[in-house]
Amino acid sequence: MKSDIEIARSIRMRDITEVAAGTGIPTEKIEQYGHYMAKIPVDLIDEGKVRDSNLILVTAITATKAGIGKTTASIGLALGLNRIGKKAVVALREPSLGPCFGLKGGAAGGGYAQVLPMEKINLHFTGDFHAVTSTHNMIAALLDNYLYQHQAEGFALKEIVWKRVLDVNDRSLRSIVTGLGPRTNGLVQESGFDITPASEIMAILCLAKDLEDVKKRIGNITLGYRFDGTPFTVNDMGVAGAMAALMADAIKPNLVQTTEGSAAIVHGGPFANIAHGCNSITATKAAMTFGDYVITEAGFGADLGAEKFFNIKCRKSGLSPKLTLLVATLQGLKMHGDVPLDKIKEPDAEGIRKGFRNLDRHIRNIRSFGQTVMVCLNRFASDTDDEIRMVEEHCRENGVYFAINDAYAKGGEGAAEMAAEVVRIIEKDPSGPLRFTYNDEAGTAEKITSVAKNIYGAGSVSFSAQAGKKLAQIEQLGISHYPVCIAKTQYSFSQDPKLYGAPEGFGFEIRDLVINTGAEMIVAIAGDIIRMPGLPKEPQALHIDIKDGQIDGLS
Repeated sequence: MKSDIEIARSIRMRDITEVAAGTGIPTEKIEQYGHYMAKIPVDLIDEGKVRDSNLILVTAITATKAGIGKTTASIGLALGLNRIGKKAVVALREPSLGPCFGLKGGAAGGGYAQVLPMEKINLHFTGDFHAVTSTHNMIAALLDNYLYQHQAEGFALKEIVWKRVLDVNDRSLRSIVTGLGPRTNGLVQESGFDITPASEIMAILCLAKDLEDVKKRIGNITLGYRFDGTPFTVNDMGVAGAMAALMADAIKPNLVQTTEGSAAIVHGGPFANIAHGCNSITATKAAMTFGDYVITEAGFGADLGAEKFFNIKCRKSGLSPKLTLLVATLQGLKMHGDVPLDKIKEPDAEGIRKGFRNLDRHIRNIRSFGQTVMVCLNRFASDTDDEIRMVEEHCRENGVYFAINDAYAKGGEGAAEMAAEVVRIIEKDPSGPLRFTYNDEAGTAEKITSVAKNIYGAGSVSFSAQAGKKLAQIEQLGISHYPVCIAKTQYSFSQDPKLYGAPEGFGFEIRDLVINTGAEMIVAIAGDIIRMPGLPKEPQALHIDIKDGQIDGLS
């Protein structure tokens, strides 16, 4: 079969005005970025149409190094729904340059289920990531300047909590010292970098309802603390309006197209292991304004992306899916059934059987939110019919809907049967009212403990001395009503990336807490998770090249 990029190049794309018109988006309102990409104004969102649309969440079993294919399943379902005559729009996150040049090589779907133009989406796209990076680092520069310019007046901060960000996997920048050299270079102080998807500005982009809301949230960002313990914010520097100006275009969702010419909205890019892992509320609502069926995804496994989708994004936006798809693969199930990575393409019924423990835990968790669940099995060329039947029979025995996604190889045709089943389920057995894992009124430690025990299966939860201080600070600031966003490994329910399957009764430690007063959530750092990834021994950048004006290696 052709590579992803070869397939993408073989498809004749529609002009973006045709895509907009075919979806009901007024063409005179969109802001074009060339022939195949455009920005959608936020004021086109119609809350009445949002309420009438059918939202479908796509999540997955615990991630493995073999890949699961959530994005391919999301796009495939949109293709299938459009193939059977439904008006469907897919709403996805934007890829980060870090993983594209590090591990993945691209994140725009795969095979005949992609969003296009894939090279531009995977690289600089419409500049949203650059806007987030620039805004975040401009705040850092303005803070340093404020401290430098006001030091003669005796102004200083006891603690600075605002770091810098970069959309590159650069472990050398995790901890740095700034201001070295002559006094005119500023104050000498410790700092560091997170990757751009972990930026609070990225979270604000994805949680804000419009530009005015972006401005308000940026103004509320806590940059550090005075000696009396009170927070020092962006508003205290008087630059919230200037920072919102940098985000004026980025807040608008991006319209692109699928491999079959239907509308796709791609916007925002927080990772689910170190951030909240969902695309923007504005993108989802824009898709729901113009689509009768809207498919959106949440990053990594359901213990990360889906939990945050429900407990943070839905809580903040009022959204509630009619159905949740849980994506699985035979290879992924085998890995969670203790089959070695180099053996997962070989038939192994016992490995699949043991892997059901991971699948079943995720099903149980999704149902705890009041969701109807369908297991979507991404078909691979090495899959056998007998093993596929095993998964289907297991789902039927446990009262779970099941479908096969073959969109990677066949596009919409390969997902039409799954799409028809999705329509039937939404009509006959839609999800009930959304239930959250914790109440707003619960304390931060109680919320974290509830997620760790009820979603992850932890036996106990502990907090480091540093995290304990932050818990007290959260109480003092009166913000314990914020939802929690737990940052942990994507490869396990636990904080140990090598503990596959469905472990139970383990200890779960919170090393630190990051207070996001702009995004209005508390980020809990579990175990050894790092918010600035490093590059692997053989980064994907070694395989990316440009020849005769065409880019290779983004697949």
